[in-house]
Amino acid sequence: MNKRLLNSRFYQILTLVIILVLVLCIRLFVLTVIQHDSWNASADSQNTKEITTEAPRGKILDRYGREIATNRQIFTVTFNVSGLSTEEINTISYNLVSVLEANGDEYIDNFPIVMDGGEYRYSYDDEKAQWLAKQSFSSDMTAEQAFNALRNQYEIDPHVDRYDAAEELQTTYGVYPPINIRSMTYAYDSEKEEFLEKYDLDTDLTAQEAFEELRDKYKISDELSDEEARKIFRIRDEIKTLGYNKYLSSTIAKDVSNDTVVYVEEMSSEMKGVEIGSETVRYYPNGSTLSHVIGYMGSISDYQYEEYVTEKGYNAKDLIGKDGIEASMESYLKGTDGVKSVQVNSSGDYIRTISETDPVAGKNVYLTVDLELQKTAEEALENAIKAVQTGTTFTGEYGSTRMSRFANCGSGAAVAIEVETGDVLAMASYPDYDPNIFAEGISTEDWASVQSTNPRDLLAPTPLYNSATKASVQPGSTFKPITAVAALQCGLDPDRYLSDRGHVTVGDRTWGCSAWNTYRGTHGSQNMVTGIQNSCNYYFYCIATGKDWGTGASLGYTEDINIEKIMKVAEEFGMGQETGIELDEAITPLASADRKMEATKNSLWSYLYSTAVNYWPTSVTEDEEALRKDIDTIVSWTEENPSRGEIINRITEQTDVEEDKVETVTDICKYSYFNQAQWSVGDEFNISIGQGDNAYTPLQMANYVATLGNYGVRNQVSIVKGIEGVGETQKDEPYTIAVDKEDMEKVIELSLIHISEPTRH
Repeated sequence: MNKRLLNSRFYQILTLVIILVLVLCIRLFVLTVIQHDSWNASADSQNTKEITTEAPRGKILDRYGREIATNRQIFTVTFNVSGLSTEEINTISYNLVSVLEANGDEYIDNFPIVMDGGEYRYSYDDEKAQWLAKQSFSSDMTAEQAFNALRNQYEIDPHVDRYDAAEELQTTYGVYPPINIRSMTYAYDSEKEEFLEKYDLDTDLTAQEAFEELRDKYKISDELSDEEARKIFRIRDEIKTLGYNKYLSSTIAKDVSNDTVVYVEEMSSEMKGVEIGSETVRYYPNGSTLSHVIGYMGSISDYQYEEYVTEKGYNAKDLIGKDGIEASMESYLKGTDGVKSVQVNSSGDYIRTISETDPVAGKNVYLTVDLELQKTAEEALENAIKAVQTGTTFTGEYGSTRMSRFANCGSGAAVAIEVETGDVLAMASYPDYDPNIFAEGISTEDWASVQSTNPRDLLAPTPLYNSATKASVQPGSTFKPITAVAALQCGLDPDRYLSDRGHVTVGDRTWGCSAWNTYRGTHGSQNMVTGIQNSCNYYFYCIATGKDWGTGASLGYTEDINIEKIMKVAEEFGMGQETGIELDEAITPLASADRKMEATKNSLWSYLYSTAVNYWPTSVTEDEEALRKDIDTIVSWTEENPSRGEIINRITEQTDVEEDKVETVTDICKYSYFNQAQWSVGDEFNISIGQGDNAYTPLQMANYVATLGNYGVRNQVSIVKGIEGVGETQKDEPYTIAVDKEDMEKVIELSLIHISEPTRH
């Protein structure tokens, strides 16, 4: 072999090795010297964890500083399993359970396998079955079918997407279906799957099979019965929820007795990892008083996760305000949590504390309400509703009133507003609830107790529903002063007398006065003063149309009056728009021809969709796209309102409605919807007396009456007086309605008398 060649290869290899060594040295220099700080920080971040200490929530106080929502200190039992073996965890868990039960302390039970008479079930399946049964839905109904059934039940616009529909169900009707809107699956099914995956179990295991596998997995002693083993799993499930965060302690029990505190402290050497802690929980000292104003606390839901956890830095397990002031003032009431940095090893076990900052309490919120007046309002409202249910006499401080009997009356609201400022002094809604049941996380039983007694009836008693701000209903004769103001603006002579003929007949329809409808009588000659005093429908039919319907004579207005004019005045009084209150409120648009047309279309669409099985063959009802196309086609004829014969032809030719049902569908569409969709004189009559498409909340009505009492000056409504460290609530400038003061005084004097007295119309 050539010696020169060997030398050449030797030097080549040597050169390569030297180069590689130099590269390695340079790389080591970069890592250990130049990039030392960044890599060191990265290493620290892997073994340094942060533990938050929840800050006390700010108080909610009435206008005089009396406590409405506060916090109370409780003792908790926590268990940190860092460094403990499986056998030690089992033994300590069992002993801890024995102590808690002996002292009568409740401990957390989120373990979802329940046993009843030898039967093993997932609690998720029980909860789903109970929810479906309460809605009167079939037990085999899919999540999507159940959601669509709810949409139809609450007549939600069929064209809005499912996300908007879900939001409307929650914010408008207080209905929270246990359905994941994104995947259209029951939350119960998702939770069951997550539970099994958490323990690395097959998701198709029965409850008994899963329980048996868990006994083996965690080496539960054969000497213990399944019932005793389940008690251990109640604690283990809380531990397992932490995952690899062993440096954290699991909360096992809250608000424990002094006996438990003493025992755990004395037996600390035998109960390793078990500690007594202290925390604050939300407390409402007045129970259900002001419950709808205060709102309640709840867990962060899926759709709130991004806002609160990702954007605002909340802990996923934090409780937040879900409704009322607790929700609207969340950013002020929520304090700044304390943070403790700890060092842990690769297994997640605690090593040492690095640093710690104390929590800062949230800000106190002062309301405009008077707590004592609120209690009086709630008591009076409840008594009034019970009097209506039984048809007995309602007795108050200023007199008694015999109530007409309506046995199904089960809900109502009362609002008191300070006329000069727009501040809410009292706001009551019946039925109510105790927000304390939400303070530490609500149980399934308690949640069921605050749901609607009849989800199909929007006015059925619903404890969580704030009727004062969300129940938009026809106001009846209390609306008449608005019609009077509109007529005055158009040139009504308030002293002109009109002879009450009892009723007005247009076509084949009669609109009557209360005297006529009751005993075929009349109110005689009426001007604005007596018209309001007697709440004379006939008088208001006339002034709302500018015509004496008895003689046919014009009332000589200088400006035409119509529904649009009346609605313009209603808007000036704050009807059909937000009041400015710091609570969620429902807003129903003001009456208009367009709104009536759209409402009729939506109502027809919902009716046909919900009853489709009666008119379409199965092949269509099971084809969502085909069914929707047919219904859209029929509804599109509403404005045109074709003849009956034309509708029959179109349904036959353009849809798949069953042949023997064509005439039935035609008559429903023609006479119940198409003919009713157009604006008519009858609508003008109904609007003028507070019926028809008028729909306002008790809060809007109270604001309107306050505006009357303030001589046409409308203030922004507020229920928050001020916030600690921020100052008093700043309001928009008041709005003044254009009407002569002398005429307004007449309307005020008579209207307040009329509104304060019960009427039958």
